Amino acid sequence: MNSCKPCETPVDTSSKLSATEGDLLPDGTLYRSLAGALHYLTFTRPDISYAVQQVCLFMHAPREPHFAFMKRIIRYIQGTIHYGLRLTVSPATTLTAYSDADWGGCPDSRRSTSGYCVNLGDNLVSWSSKRQPTVSRSSAEAEYRGVANAVAETSWLRNLLLELHVPLRHATIVYCDNVSAVYLSENPVQH
Repeated sequence: MNSCKPCETPVDTSSKLSATEGDLLPDGTLYRSLAGALHYLTFTRPDISYAVQQVCLFMHAPREPHFAFMKRIIRYIQGTIHYGLRLTVSPATTLTAYSDADWGGCPDSRRSTSGYCVNLGDNLVSWSSKRQPTVSRSSAEAEYRGVANAVAETSWLRNLLLELHVPLRHATIVYCDNVSAVYLSENPVQH
């Protein structure tokens, strides 16, 4: 796919992958090899983390739509070959996290996918995109679980920085786009 037509986004947001739709690939070796290579690429390309996580869910029984989804990721990489992590010297010593989740995004299990990214100053230092282990009953619950994962990561990073003798002087700010999850986080009585 060296001369493929690039695309602007790694994921088609209007479609969801299912474990049962489409024909099985006759040999999943190429699929698993490409999925592993893309997973390795996420170390320096966090912009494809969600898409690669989706592809890796079906490594045990890949199907034609899954392979087409993977080809879209490769087309995106072809168009954004110059993208990557850029770490710069930053005087800011603030830790900021951004969290988001979809509610019941998996068409097979109805489990949600949550993700976060954490910045130290202007530099992205940690990110994750994972399927939640349980089914959430509301979007607020799915978002709250995502925020809880982001807070756990920032707590670990704060302790790591403390051990490295770089204590942070300001509180960590965690951003979430769900008002109900924010209210739930602010008022522990609602738990």
